[in-house]
Amino acid sequence: MTENVKPRAARTRATRLRIVRAATELFVANGYAATTLEEIARRAEVAVQTVYFHFGNKRTVLKEAVDVAAVGDDEPVPVLARPDAERARAEQDPRRAIELWTEFGREILTRVGPIMNVVRDAAAVDPDMAAQWAENNAQNASAFRVLATQLDAMSALRVPVDEAVDILCALSGLDMYLLLRSRGWSPQRWERFVVDSLAHALLTTDPATPD
Repeated sequence: MTENVKPRAARTRATRLRIVRAATELFVANGYAATTLEEIARRAEVAVQTVYFHFGNKRTVLKEAVDVAAVGDDEPVPVLARPDAERARAEQDPRRAIELWTEFGREILTRVGPIMNVVRDAAAVDPDMAAQWAENNAQNASAFRVLATQLDAMSALRVPVDEAVDILCALSGLDMYLLLRSRGWSPQRWERFVVDSLAHALLTTDPATPD
């Protein structure tokens, strides 16, 4: 019996992930409002009842799509528990900590940017998407607070923690990333700009620049 349970669980997980990937492609190509659960089912090659069974509604499918894009897989491991985040949290050099967190953020934004652009566009007219956008912004602010608190613990922060979180949200957040990407910046150029800007705005001293 145990031998049958494991393959069944694996098949269920594979089906969910196939639905999420199909939905992501459709949301990015056509937008949230124009994408139906029937279209998602066809793209995923499952019955529409299967989509309803796993997710219940379109908003839940989108939320899962955002979560999978953020971490790059469907493993039940939060973003801040991932190895790159742990490595960044353990860094004791202030500028290097900013570099590691920004590199980690760039990798996330590269994956999640297209689907979050869909959420942002839909948020103006869809209350569910407005709630999703607000939820993701709150999650981002919580993650940025980890870095701000880390720098403060090193006595490296030149502004209060709350103000540092605001600066991080402005410079490292999705809005700035999408804006500069739309103007032709590469993710790597965005990363360099953010690191230099954050070091200048946040650190009591920046070893990369003269006093």
